[in-house]
Amino acid sequence: YFVQMASGTYSLSAETTKTGERGDPPAEGAPCLSEGEQEEQWLQDAGLSTLIREGGEDVDKVVLLSTLTRTQAAAVQRRLDSYTCSLRKRNKPAPRDVRDIFASPVAQTDVFLSRSAISVDPQQTGTPREEIFNTDVAYCEQAAILLKQARLPQNGSCRRRDDGTLPKVISPQCRLGVTRIQDLSQQDMKKVRQLALIDMTALCDLLELEVKRHKTCKRKIPESCLFGVPLALLVENDQKIKASTTIPLFLQALLSFLEKKGVDSEGILRVPGSQIRIKLLQQKLETTFYTGGFSWDEVSPNDAAALLKKFIRELPSPLLTAEHLNTFSAVRDVPELKQKLHMLNLLILLLPEPNRNTLKALLEFLSKVVSRERRNRMNLWAVSTIMAPNLFLHKAVPSRLTEGVEKGQAERAADVMRLLIRYQDLLWRIPNFLMSQVRKLNENSSRRYQFYDKRIKNLLRKIHTDSRDKPDKNSSEPCRTVKIQVGDILSGSMEVHLNVNCRASDLLAQFHQDLCRSDNSKGNGSSSYPECAIYEVGGNIGEHCLDPDAHLLDLYNSNPGGEWVIRLKPAASRGL
Repeated sequence: YFVQMASGTYSLSAETTKTGERGDPPAEGAPCLSEGEQEEQWLQDAGLSTLIREGGEDVDKVVLLSTLTRTQAAAVQRRLDSYTCSLRKRNKPAPRDVRDIFASPVAQTDVFLSRSAISVDPQQTGTPREEIFNTDVAYCEQAAILLKQARLPQNGSCRRRDDGTLPKVISPQCRLGVTRIQDLSQQDMKKVRQLALIDMTALCDLLELEVKRHKTCKRKIPESCLFGVPLALLVENDQKIKASTTIPLFLQALLSFLEKKGVDSEGILRVPGSQIRIKLLQQKLETTFYTGGFSWDEVSPNDAAALLKKFIRELPSPLLTAEHLNTFSAVRDVPELKQKLHMLNLLILLLPEPNRNTLKALLEFLSKVVSRERRNRMNLWAVSTIMAPNLFLHKAVPSRLTEGVEKGQAERAADVMRLLIRYQDLLWRIPNFLMSQVRKLNENSSRRYQFYDKRIKNLLRKIHTDSRDKPDKNSSEPCRTVKIQVGDILSGSMEVHLNVNCRASDLLAQFHQDLCRSDNSKGNGSSSYPECAIYEVGGNIGEHCLDPDAHLLDLYNSNPGGEWVIRLKPAASRGL
């Protein structure tokens, strides 16, 4: 079934199982990490490898642990316990217990959820079903409370409305605005990924999902310059041609052609192209794409769509990565839609940047195909069913499934693909609770306390209660200086008075008005300036591009030590 839909020869991975069930053994060439190796790799990825190494700095461990919720910290303790058990089996000395470093699982207060954080059952209210996508509270803590309230069923799939469509998902407006992945500096994104891994692991533990990670296998890189080349290498080479590119230039050109010529074509993605033409087309692209001698004028949309699927399948490692492919597959076993989206949101954050950007470009194109359903006869389920094998099947992560089981697994993988397409806008956001944890992590690190085992509890209590740096909230309309660094065009500063309704968009509007007045006074008339944004720099954040709807007074109270700078948006976000 899946072979026919994907035009491939791979089988769906079955490494992800419910706890206590036995998964299929991995095929040769793609071994799972052994017991002990799993935990060691996990602790390294989570930024906690010093917990299992002698001589590690206690301050690094405690600062990160001090930002965790109770459920997150419990997940860390379970990984340490499992690692210790594996060492004992191998007769190696056990590492220092985290409880010797951190007396209790967490040092902060308990997490409370209001009813707004939990989706309301329509059967109780009589209203149309809507899901509330709350990101203020850690996802694992939301699941823990729902489990205590017996609100999470033990099995099943995400519920759909009677017409078969997915329910509407609403994300409450945060006064600090929406933070998207591209809005943060690489330094802060590294911390986001560490914290996201911890939260996702805690969530998997609560949902009783056992996820096995595969080792990344080294594969021989072909002599090809387009197909079968590692994604990161493709992007790196293309950035020498176009510095601002974030996805392969070939993929950009292919998706651009399909958006112009293919989205209205009936059966696009489903109708197969000519295998002979596709082979010739691939050979011609390999030899002429970078020389500028290739023309898309005579290319059939169906051939181009087949080439798109072939490009994804022939990547040396899965687009969803060998490390996380099984966890993406595990989402199909999560019973509730909200928890499915929580898992996917965290997984997107964990992807390497080239994979994440490429996946986003692909999903944006697929969403455009679905939006033209009346013309191309391709609805969300059809597109998901056809594209899922290309993302969820890969020879680098093989398995052994019987033919009878494969169809059911294919449908469930298509269900995950459907969620990725439908809710992609939500999934590329950084949850508010992770932003809060990153800010707290930066604050705690900057204080540079000298931690000693006997004094840790007192010092951590001091960290969480110290309010010396907090601004005086009773002061009326504080004034803030905003730096202006618009490339070589303009530099300087401006003053802004903050009130409860002042937003980032208001400050940008004031900035542009000042520019227009300046031009008029000089007799230059109206000038066109590049697109600018306000950045929050320093304090408890590295660098953060503000959402236009961010309330500046709330931001000031959240990070009084940070600076605000108006500068040009990156070239990639401006489409250059």
